[in-house]
Amino acid sequence: MHIGITGHRGLSQQVEQQVRRLLDEAVAGYDPTVLVAVSCIADGPDVWFAEAVLARGGHLEVVLPAAGYRDSLPDWHHPVYDRLLGRAARVHETGLSVPDSTAHMAGSEVLVDLADELLAVWDGQPARGYGGTADVVAHAERTGTPVRVLWPEGARR
Repeated sequence: MHIGITGHRGLSQQVEQQVRRLLDEAVAGYDPTVLVAVSCIADGPDVWFAEAVLARGGHLEVVLPAAGYRDSLPDWHHPVYDRLLGRAARVHETGLSVPDSTAHMAGSEVLVDLADELLAVWDGQPARGYGGTADVVAHAERTGTPVRVLWPEGARR
């Protein structure tokens, strides 16, 4: 079962702890022998989900929105990104080179198309820019991919 992940980056440490708990609970509901996380492995929920799936014995497939994607992520995140990319069973690419909002959305569309279900760490608010979490959820809904929203009660971005 391929489960995709999308979610807000830059969450506070308190919200991060709550989201990690929600992701761990979600992962525990799947059979790890057939569980595949589909993630762009950006800092935040993408990585937390990938790590939770791998820790339970599942597998990881990575979607690269653009050739220069890694360099668009924070420098402090590169070691985690590299480690997870190295553990990926498969890597899917969009064929784009510039990691802009169009590439991010293209990567998310590939991710959703690969997924049997999408987990969305989403506060329910509109996207702050093209390709944001709300746009990914909308794409999943348009294409018939089930979406499960995970957001801590009372949390704020």
